[in-house]
Amino acid sequence: MTCPNCSREMTQQILAGHLGSSVTLDLCVECHVFWFDLHESIQLTPASTLKLFRLIGEEASSERRALAAGAKCPRCGLTLKDVHDLQRTTKFQYRRCPREHGRLTTFFDFLREKNFIKPMSPEQIAELRRNIDTVNCSNCGAAIDLTRDTACGHCGSALSVLDANQAQTLVAELRAADRSGQPVDPTLPLRLEQARREVDVAFEQIDTESGVVETLQSLARWLNRT
Repeated sequence: MTCPNCSREMTQQILAGHLGSSVTLDLCVECHVFWFDLHESIQLTPASTLKLFRLIGEEASSERRALAAGAKCPRCGLTLKDVHDLQRTTKFQYRRCPREHGRLTTFFDFLREKNFIKPMSPEQIAELRRNIDTVNCSNCGAAIDLTRDTACGHCGSALSVLDANQAQTLVAELRAADRSGQPVDPTLPLRLEQARREVDVAFEQIDTESGVVETLQSLARWLNRT
C-alpha cells in the first residue's frame, strides 16, 4: 500500500487482534502515520497497542513529513475527509475515507485516542507562556506562537502534555488486560516504579517538543526491557 500523504510504500505490521484474529496495519515512518482499515484500531489487543506505543517512542525523534492537503484513500482514490472525535475528554482527529475504507491517523493522534496524551490545562499553558514564547507542534512539527495561540495554526492540534503518571497507569492497565487469567508478575510494581522515575526525569523537560520526544523514548526503552 502507498502512503496517502507521501505516496511512498508503507510498512506492514501484523499484530494480534481480539478473538484470535490478526490485524495487518500499514504505517509510514517518514510521515509518522498509521493507516487503519475499517475498525482495525478497536480490534487491537492490549499487547498490540503496547507494541505501537513502543514503535512510536522509537521513531519519536526522527524527521517527519507534514500532512499534505488533499490526501487520497489508498483503496479507492477519493479525497480523505477531516474528522474530529472525542475520547473521554481528549479531542483527537484523523482523515477518513468517504466510502469507509479506513482512516489515516498520525502517531500523535493515536496516542490521544488511546488516552496516552491529554490536553494542557489553562494553568499549564499559562506556566508554559511564562517560560518560553514558541513551541513546536508534536503532531506536525509547525511552530506555535504561545503569545497568541493555544493550538497549532497548521494542523489545529491543541497544546497537549504527555502525563508521566497517566502513561505509567495506562501501560500497567494494558499489561494487566493482556495478562488476564495469568499469574500476576510479582516484579511489576518495582519495574513500574523504575519506569516512573525515568519518565519523571524526562517529564521535567515536557515544555518543549524535545521533552515529549524524550518521554516517549524513555517509555519505549522500558517497554523493550519488559
